[in-house]
Amino acid sequence: MVTATVVKDSSGYVSFTCKGHAGFMKKGKDIVCSAISMLTVNTANSIMTLTDTGIDVREDDGFISWEFKEVPSYEAGLLMDSMIIGLRSVEEEYKGYLTVKIEEVSDVKVKPSVICS
Repeated sequence: MVTATVVKDSSGYVSFTCKGHAGFMKKGKDIVCSAISMLTVNTANSIMTLTDTGIDVREDDGFISWEFKEVPSYEAGLLMDSMIIGLRSVEEEYKGYLTVKIEEVSDVKVKPSVICS
């Protein structure tokens, strides 16, 4: 089972994580895993290549994640929206092999420094 988790706050997208193996077919023949990989890797590459929005990407076997370095641009948000549409289509077509979660989080507040005298 693959779990894809999108984290958003009131400013937009914060991060994305996708982990696990679909297990639809054996390794090298798994069309579900291939579809998920293509959608996620292409989105990360597109954000880095086509937008001015920075992301920190981590990849490993059965794992990809990224965090936005700043509030995503309109274009980066659109690419994320497109990826989610694709992932939801895979989730619907191949029930039980992918779960897409959207998490809404509170805005992170930066605490002001305390100046001691």
